[in-house]
Amino acid sequence: MVYDRMQENLRKEAFRHEVSERASRLNICVDCDMSNIKLFESKQIRTVWNEADEKWYFVVEDVVAVLTDSKDPKQYIKRMRQRDQELAKGWVQFVPTLMVDTPGGKQKMGCANAKGLLRIIQSIPSPKAEPFKLWLAQVGSDRLDEIENPELATQRTRELYKLKGYPDDWIEKRMRSIAIREELTEEWKNRGVKEQMEYAILTAEISKATFGLTPSEYKKVKGLKSQNLRDHMTDLELIFSMLGEASTTAIVKTQNPKGFLENKKAAKQGGSVAGNARRELESKTGEKIVSSENHLLETSNLKVSKAGKKELKKGRRK
Repeated sequence: MVYDRMQENLRKEAFRHEVSERASRLNICVDCDMSNIKLFESKQIRTVWNEADEKWYFVVEDVVAVLTDSKDPKQYIKRMRQRDQELAKGWVQFVPTLMVDTPGGKQKMGCANAKGLLRIIQSIPSPKAEPFKLWLAQVGSDRLDEIENPELATQRTRELYKLKGYPDDWIEKRMRSIAIREELTEEWKNRGVKEQMEYAILTAEISKATFGLTPSEYKKVKGLKSQNLRDHMTDLELIFSMLGEASTTAIVKTQNPKGFLENKKAAKQGGSVAGNARRELESKTGEKIVSSENHLLETSNLKVSKAGKKELKKGRRK
């Protein structure tokens, strides 16, 4: 069971990286930077960062205008929804209205995240949309191959990290961290912890005890938004992150906590093991483990937001 869940997580990890890699080659940003305007064939596509689900959203009218050259994208969208009844049924769910900057001030506009955007593109009969459709077909084929041979997911994840420029020794640590995480979440699941929200809370408890920062605070330190925090950790940050979760797993196995509250206590204990080790190393080296370094473009590394500096100082006092 743990192995199956680990392979599923690796498939998701590989898919996430592949979305970013291939979409960037098509000149549309899925794993966006801090800018609120993206260029697609020299045309502007406005984007909005949604704090509620921590995802970038694209203005649908802009995307339709770019892919169809329509002079009236609103009418095109209306006809597209009439043409595709299934798309129309789910429209409200994946095209929420968000406040967008316009020449006349902020206005509510229909926006879609990467998943919703790719669904919409499937309903656009345009040569410009064809590369996206072909890519989606290839991704689907790849996923079926990985179901038949789960080791392909591991191989693909390694390859994608290499394409992003990560060194081999870091990749080995990252792959190990995925396995450790899967073992922990399996223990949580078996002890009545609910996925998503409760997992996130327990993870935050481990991180807080390990680094003095919750994952959201840690992201601010590194200048991240939708990016995966662990993909931007240094070797030592990854090691202590693994220690916190591995320690929590060991405590859970021996103490056998039941439900969310008991596992929350175990999470704090496991994170404290890693936190004590971190502080001990920092006292010996005189250097802090928590770092603002990330694996974004070098130009991004030169800028650390005020919020990030504040959280970094906060973590260093722990």
